[in-house]
Amino acid sequence: MSDVVMDQVVAIVTPFARNKEALQSVGPDSTFLQDLQVSSSRLVDIILAIEDKFGIEVDDTEADKINTIGAAVSLIKSKQTH
Repeated sequence: MSDVVMDQVVAIVTPFARNKEALQSVGPDSTFLQDLQVSSSRLVDIILAIEDKFGIEVDDTEADKINTIGAAVSLIKSKQTH
């Protein structure tokens, strides 16, 4: 079964990922900085795009915890249920 939120997060991340090979096997445990080689400054752009796409707000404390695709998906889903 496909996870729609995860697919949308991967779509947001794709233009920022320098490791295109890692995108082919991306999963919840894929890290933004190490696996996908997203620069830390681009991670801010990804978080802003996630806020826009899902209509949520991510505070600094939460943003610091978004280091994997799965962490981003979990945060989005938790905010959508509130």
